[in-house]
Amino acid sequence: MQRNPRDLQRYTASERANHWAVGICFILLALSGLAFFHPAFFPLTQLFGGGPWTRILHPYIGLVMAAGFVMMFLRFWRLNVIEARDKEWLRNVRKMVDGNDHDMPEQGKYNGGQKVLFWGLVVCMALLLVSGVLMWRAWFNLPVTLVRLASVLHAVAAVGMIGLIILHVYAAIWTRGTIRAMLYGTVTRAWAKQHHRGWYREQTGDNR
Repeated sequence: MQRNPRDLQRYTASERANHWAVGICFILLALSGLAFFHPAFFPLTQLFGGGPWTRILHPYIGLVMAAGFVMMFLRFWRLNVIEARDKEWLRNVRKMVDGNDHDMPEQGKYNGGQKVLFWGLVVCMALLLVSGVLMWRAWFNLPVTLVRLASVLHAVAAVGMIGLIILHVYAAIWTRGTIRAMLYGTVTRAWAKQHHRGWYREQTGDNR
């Protein structure tokens, strides 16, 4: 859906579908993972048909999420390579928080904060995948010490990813017009010029 013919396309339909598939898997994994993290959260297993089914489904949903995440990584990693202007943006991030974003360094499709978030998610996803496979007793019979270490690593990486996703959602809500990009695929020219001037110039050829 394109609300205005002059709007700029930020994401294609396949990119948005990829994003939401990973997002849905993340929610399912967070709920089922929390159910095993602490007894207080165990009632969440009822969302998946009880404890045994939750234990069965959790790793398979994890594999689906990992596959979707790899697709996202291949789509976006080049756009998230950190450049000198991103480091400058990060040094001046306080200005943006204070609402003085007009003085921020010009950014491409993603700013320095988004790029740091991206690589943080990549690290957490890799740790979750590796540790999750090591813990998967239904398919692997590894030494118990290794399984216990993997369990601790899995929990730490999961907490890290949940924190990063909360930050991701908060930033999307805080920056008005951002969520629309993942719903409809487009952003207004004013939004692009204000938040990602470098990308705006690339898309429009407007050097003003």
